[in-house]
Amino acid sequence: MIKAFKLPQWLPKCIMEKAQRGKNTGEEVDLSMYPDRAGSRLKMIYWSLVAMMTSFIISLQPVFADDIWTRFTTIMKDIYGKLVGISTIVAVTAATVALLVRMISRNQRAVDEASSWIKRILVTWIILNTLGFIVSYLNPLVAGGQYTP
Repeated sequence: MIKAFKLPQWLPKCIMEKAQRGKNTGEEVDLSMYPDRAGSRLKMIYWSLVAMMTSFIISLQPVFADDIWTRFTTIMKDIYGKLVGISTIVAVTAATVALLVRMISRNQRAVDEASSWIKRILVTWIILNTLGFIVSYLNPLVAGGQYTP
């Protein structure tokens, strides 16, 4: 508890009156819940700068960026290209293992399973690679939202 003899001038009027009453009656007045002025001023300056920078960033974003659909198309093309590259490596590796099992194994069941795995790998790889062709073929047809069959 702080005795209120010398009060800062920046305190609100109601707090000043309360402190004056405490001074006259000899009561202790708790001023610890009120931050000092320098700290509150720094907080105010900080949050003002944050607000200005946020509004600046938000207002400049449309100037430098494409619309959302162009950006989405670019991202999806990049992801699809990486997916096809990785899937090709995985398909070749898995098909090689399945072919080795098929050639080396003496168990007919293992040979049949390896053959079915090779078929699945090829079908999946073909589907993934034809998706890019389908999308690039359909994209001009539906561009601008004016598709008419």
